[in-house]
Amino acid sequence: MPPSNVNHLLADFGRTYADEAGIVLRDKPAPLYQLLVLATLQSTRIRADIAAATAKALFAAGLRTPQRMLAATWQQRVQALGQGGYARYDESTATRLGQGAQLLLDNWRGDLRRMRSPHREVQQFPGIASVGADIFCREVQAVWPRLRPFFDQRALDAAQRHGLPVDPKKLAGLVPPDQIVLLATALVRSGLKP
Repeated sequence: MPPSNVNHLLADFGRTYADEAGIVLRDKPAPLYQLLVLATLQSTRIRADIAAATAKALFAAGLRTPQRMLAATWQQRVQALGQGGYARYDESTATRLGQGAQLLLDNWRGDLRRMRSPHREVQQFPGIASVGADIFCREVQAVWPRLRPFFDQRALDAAQRHGLPVDPKKLAGLVPPDQIVLLATALVRSGLKP
């Protein structure tokens, strides 16, 4: 049974950003692409809730696959970004989303499961650096067990503040395998709490 502080973390903050963005994460090309879009949005200096709302707006506009993202005009992408509240960075992000969709189709035939080294390869996408790759890997470990346990530095820093182990394997051992992603996200969210 997890320590009580882990139970409190999970109860208070244990919701993935993918879930908040309306992504039903599965090991299939479309939901994995949607997670990549969310990681792209979260990689900009913008609040996580705005990034999630913007991802929802993009998906509601039908931009759920790289093919659909490319088929949309730049203006349609800008409009969907604005509807989600992402107005400050909408023009540059609309361009990056189009470039990223093209890169995904060209290099991995539209399927992120073809990646050999996800953390390194995700950083090839426009607008995603190591922090965006951390975001992607932290969430995708829910459906890619080969990445478990993945706790980025933000999660490990929060674990230390909560008196939890900072060794990823020991930290992961506090919860069942299917809750590792929830613990990682809860730690990050707890660190963002004012």
